[in-house]
Amino acid sequence: MKRLKYYLLSVVFVSTAVFTQAQEKEQVKTGHTNNNKFKQLYDEFATPNMYRSASGAPGSAYYQQQADYKMDIVLDDKNARIAGYETITYTNNSPDQLKYLWVQLDQNVRAKDSKSPLIEESNVRPVMRPNEFASKFMKKPLERGFNIQKVVDVNDKPLTYMINRTMMRVELPEPLETGDKFTFSIRWWYNINDHVKENGRSGYEYFPKDGNRAYVIAQFFPRMAVYNDVEGWQNSQFWGRDEFALPFGDYEVDITVPADHIMEATGKLLNRKEVFSKEMMKRYEAAKKSYKKPVFIVTQEEAEAAEKGFSKQTKTWKFKAENVRDFGFATSRKFIWDMMAVKIGDKDVMAVSLYPKEGNPLWEEWSTKAVASTLETYSRMTFNYPYHKAVSVHAKQQGMEYPMICWNYGRPKEDGTYNDRVKYGMMGVIIHEVGHNFFPMIVNSDERQWTWMDEGLNTFLEYLAQQDFGEKYPEALSPQHDKFPSDRGPAHLIVPYMRGNQDYMAPIMTKGLNTYQFGNNAYGKPATALNILREAIMGHELFDYAFKEYANRWMFKHPTPEDFFRTMEDASAVDLDWFWRGWFYTTDWVDIGIKDVKKFYVSSKPNKFIKDLVNERGGNINDLPPLVYLVEEGGEDFSEDMKTKSLLENSTPLKEYIMDNFTPAEQRQIKTPKFFYNITFEKPGGLVMPIIVEYTYADGTKKTEKYPAQIWRKNDKEVSKVIASEKEIISIVIDPNLLTADIDTSNNNWPRKEQQSEFEKFKSKVKQ
Repeated sequence: MKRLKYYLLSVVFVSTAVFTQAQEKEQVKTGHTNNNKFKQLYDEFATPNMYRSASGAPGSAYYQQQADYKMDIVLDDKNARIAGYETITYTNNSPDQLKYLWVQLDQNVRAKDSKSPLIEESNVRPVMRPNEFASKFMKKPLERGFNIQKVVDVNDKPLTYMINRTMMRVELPEPLETGDKFTFSIRWWYNINDHVKENGRSGYEYFPKDGNRAYVIAQFFPRMAVYNDVEGWQNSQFWGRDEFALPFGDYEVDITVPADHIMEATGKLLNRKEVFSKEMMKRYEAAKKSYKKPVFIVTQEEAEAAEKGFSKQTKTWKFKAENVRDFGFATSRKFIWDMMAVKIGDKDVMAVSLYPKEGNPLWEEWSTKAVASTLETYSRMTFNYPYHKAVSVHAKQQGMEYPMICWNYGRPKEDGTYNDRVKYGMMGVIIHEVGHNFFPMIVNSDERQWTWMDEGLNTFLEYLAQQDFGEKYPEALSPQHDKFPSDRGPAHLIVPYMRGNQDYMAPIMTKGLNTYQFGNNAYGKPATALNILREAIMGHELFDYAFKEYANRWMFKHPTPEDFFRTMEDASAVDLDWFWRGWFYTTDWVDIGIKDVKKFYVSSKPNKFIKDLVNERGGNINDLPPLVYLVEEGGEDFSEDMKTKSLLENSTPLKEYIMDNFTPAEQRQIKTPKFFYNITFEKPGGLVMPIIVEYTYADGTKKTEKYPAQIWRKNDKEVSKVIASEKEIISIVIDPNLLTADIDTSNNNWPRKEQQSEFEKFKSKVKQ
């Protein structure tokens, strides 16, 4: 027994000494010690309080304001002008006394005196098309922006107000105390922009062949700004890129348009029987029972006939919406209209599409089906869609979202043909914009400050919804595709951006206006980060539960980034501070490789290491107790016969130890690894990530091992792992399924694979 104890102590002593000394020497030599990438984000995160808890949930004193609207809107189709009279009832649920209110005037971004063009750099272009030159240097500014005619209280008494570009401050007659309401009215009008020629998130498209316009109208009324516990008044100016921050409220909106127009809008249509014909009502009732195929409310033949009418009469459509943050509508006599029902939870929701004949045949075939499929996926991942409808409207060069309604691009050629780019682009943008009903229309983040909180989360879910759509409707895919060809989401798609010039990158946690490569920064990278969390770090079960918890905690509320980050950890018991820090607060990239692989066998004979150690200390090699020695293949202590012998045949001390200390039954259960590998992983990239490794054995079998990211916590540059295997390893691959966005896979293989240069790749293409 004493001999056994001495033996074990010796093994522990020698092994620990070797490991510790080698590790410490290497770290001191290279300077690769912990650099706080695993430090908790206490300095970056706001301190939890009664409004927002440390768990990421709304706090016990969480509040949000409410803004209710009653509006009468008139659209003048002949002059492309819109006018309105709105009454706002504002409820102060905050603990603060308010002396004034801030109202957003987004249309002023297009006013003659707009500052937005002045903040963009410009340079002389040596060559320009005549129309570009004329538009840039010769065209006078158009009459755009709000014309505020009056701002009055409930007694029609004028209120003092001041307009600072896209924000209007309304002075209150007396301070608004907690729990009080204030009602006031605004009369306004503006000239509607041509969104095809002038750009913009809304406006009209003019069709010269038939003389009609199709309107998609949003940001069209003065809207209340958000007041909350984080920003106070969120009155950051609208420069044109960063979108919106809006309070929830109830809307009653009457919209008067030409009598031959077809319209859809946010909210329930209250006077359907007045604006529908009997045939339309009959079709509508049929659509409510159709779950497989859309039913036409207005056919293409009827829409083409209406294009020629130009009625001088008007018709008023009445809508009511509860608990929405905004309102939008689309109207034209050109619209074809179809609907179908989709079961969400225990209720039916109407999936709806509006489109001119120019959108066919693509739109009548796929728009409404894409709407319905999107609602199913997003509801599964978050919460059951709470509204009664979701509408997709065809509009050239548009991709924009509002509660229950959105506008989307994707137009075939005049002869009705289209390529994959148009088809998948149309399907993808519909899925994306319909998805925005969940983020930010319901989970109501501050788009003006944090673009990624709606665009990034939505793009992540868009990827899942696209894959679901492709599975549900394989006939929608082109023959060369076995799944929907998503352009964002999977990790490998972000690699070109991540390996780009660092001078033109900004962290995700940057105000959208100030970012480079807006699409990659606000859409692609955060979506990829979430996909990596789900696929490579947390797993589906943990991620999906936590993500759904976040969505349910903050539906119809105003979350911040910290609320999202904290909830994902709180609901999963996964420490992700290192992940948020790297992916969201830096522009670092992923690059993990295999630096070195050494193969060892066990031996009964002292190896060079122990011989050198004994000589150094003046000892006698024969005085050592029985030990197990590891000998590197090809080293001076290695002999070829080690390859042919088993583990116990190679080590007499080990064999004797097993025979003396294990019963026959226990001996039959022990592992007998023959091959031992010391693998050194390196990390040239700045981001810490799990090391996902695929081992391939001589018998053709494979095994995947995932070493958690915490393996890098003590050495940020390289780490080693010892693998004891009963089978010989013939190859090792890091991240075989491209799940981590590794920007350089040339160092991901052992044995190292020869990589073609870009020139060699080019030559190969030319030969083909």
